[in-house]
Amino acid sequence: MKHAHGGNSMSKEIVKGSMASATVYSGGKLLSNAAKHPVIVFGLGVVAGYLVYKYRKEIVSGATKAVDAGKDFVLHQKENLEDLVAETKE
Repeated sequence: MKHAHGGNSMSKEIVKGSMASATVYSGGKLLSNAAKHPVIVFGLGVVAGYLVYKYRKEIVSGATKAVDAGKDFVLHQKENLEDLVAETKE
C-alpha cells in the first residue's frame, strides 16, 4: 500500500523530533550522573581543553568571520535605513 508523500514526511519529522528529545534527555541524564563524580568532570574538562587548544586556529578564524559578517550586515542595514530616510524626505 502506498502512503501519501505528505504523511510520510510528517512521520519522518515525528521520528526526528522524538529522537532529538530522547537524545537531549539521555544527554542530560548522562551529565547529571557525571556531575556526581568529580573525576569524570575533571576528565571532561581536560578533553574539552585539549580540543579547544587543538582547534584554536579554526575557532578563532570562525569567530572572526562571524564578527566580520555581523559588521557587514549592520553596515548594509544602516545604508538601507539611510536610503529609506532619504526617500521619505523627498
